[in-house]
Amino acid sequence: MTSILTFSEPQAVESPHRRPAGTGTRDAGLPHSSPVPASAPAGADGGAAPDPEISATTGGSLAAVLRRSAELERRIGEEPRSFRILTGDRPTGELHLGHFFGTLRNRVRLQDAGVELFVLIADYQVLTDRDVADSVRENVAGIVLDYLAVGIDPARATIFAHSAVPELNQLLLPFLSLVTVPELRRNPTVKDEIAHSRQASVSGLMFTYPVHQAADILFCKGNLVPVGQDQLPHVEVTRLVARRFNERYPGAGGPVFPEPDALLSDAPLLLGTDGGKMSKSRGNAISLRATADETARLIKGARTDAQRHVSYDPAHRPEVSSLVLLAALCLDRDPVSVADEIGGGGAVALKRVLTEAVNERLAPVRARRAELAGDPEYARQVLRDGCARARAVAAATLEEVREAMGLRY
Repeated sequence: MTSILTFSEPQAVESPHRRPAGTGTRDAGLPHSSPVPASAPAGADGGAAPDPEISATTGGSLAAVLRRSAELERRIGEEPRSFRILTGDRPTGELHLGHFFGTLRNRVRLQDAGVELFVLIADYQVLTDRDVADSVRENVAGIVLDYLAVGIDPARATIFAHSAVPELNQLLLPFLSLVTVPELRRNPTVKDEIAHSRQASVSGLMFTYPVHQAADILFCKGNLVPVGQDQLPHVEVTRLVARRFNERYPGAGGPVFPEPDALLSDAPLLLGTDGGKMSKSRGNAISLRATADETARLIKGARTDAQRHVSYDPAHRPEVSSLVLLAALCLDRDPVSVADEIGGGGAVALKRVLTEAVNERLAPVRARRAELAGDPEYARQVLRDGCARARAVAAATLEEVREAMGLRY
C-alpha cells in the first residue's frame, strides 16, 4: 500500500538513488512459495521493548529492518516470482506527485521485474475516518485511469476494489478473534488516524483498520509488505494474525498463512506546496491529472523562505528543500546538484525549474490518461476483470480457512 501499504495519504517518497521494492502478490493459480524467513533477533534501539509476539523483522532495531530490506531487495532481483505483494490506495481524492514518486513508479518497476501485483482500491476503508464515503464512484474511476496511465498493466497486475471481494472481507471476522482490544487500542497508526479523523465520533471500523489490512495482505498470502517506518506496526499486526491463526488452526497441509516480511524504504519527506504534509484533502498537492497551467499556478504559490540563495538542507530549510527534491526526482538528478545549479537564482528560478521538470515528467502520463478517459468502458472492464481475479484468489483462501477451522459442512 503510502506508502506505503497504508491506505491513506503517503508521507514520503523514495530516494532518487535507491528504489525500494514495492508491494504485490501472485495469482492463486500459481504454486505458493514458502514464506520469507524472519530476520535474526536484533537488540533494542532505545525505544520500548518489542512485544514478544512481534517478529524480529518489525519489532527489532531499525538497523536490523534496513539490513533485512537490503537482503530482500537482492532476492527480488534474483527471484521476483517468489514474492507476493499487495499495494493500494484509498479513493479519497485525486492521486498526486506524492503517490507517483512514493508508490506508483515503484509498482511499475516491480511489475516490469516480474513481480505480479495486486493493486487494491480500498473503497471500504474510506469510511475508516469519515462519516460518509463522498464521491467514491468518481474517485475509483479516476484512480483506475491514473494506474493505467502511469504504466500498471492489467495483463500483469490485478486492480480490484474491497467492496467487490466479499470473501476477503469475510476473513476479518476470524482475524478479529485473534487480537485483543488493548492490542488494537495501542496501535500507533490507529492512534494517529483517530487524532486526525473526520468523524464526529470514532467508529468501530477505526479499531479494526489494522486487522482489515491484515486481511488485505493475507487473502492472497502475501509474504512481503513494503512500508515506511511509521507503518511497521501494521506489518506486526499482520504477522501476529498469521501466526496466531496458524497456531490455533493448524492446517492439514501445514500453516495456512505466511508471516510477511516488512520491506523498509529509505524515503525522504516530500511536503505539499504549503509546507505541510502532502495530501489529497488539503489542496496542497499537484494532481497527476492537473494541466500544465494548473501545475504552474500551484508551484508559483508554493511556500519557500526568506533566504535568496537556494540550498538543499532538509533539516533547516524544509520547504525549499522539498521543492528542490521534487525537481530532482522529476529530473532523475541529485538534489544537492540541482540546488547548487539554481543557487543565487532564488525562489523564482527554483519554481521555474520545478514547473518545467514536473510538466515534462508528467506530460506522457497526462497524455495517456486523456486517451484512456476517452474510452471509460475500458477502465471499467479492467476493474471488473481485476475484481473477478481477486475474488477467485480470496475464495480459495477462504476455503482453506474454513477447512482449518472445521467450518466446512
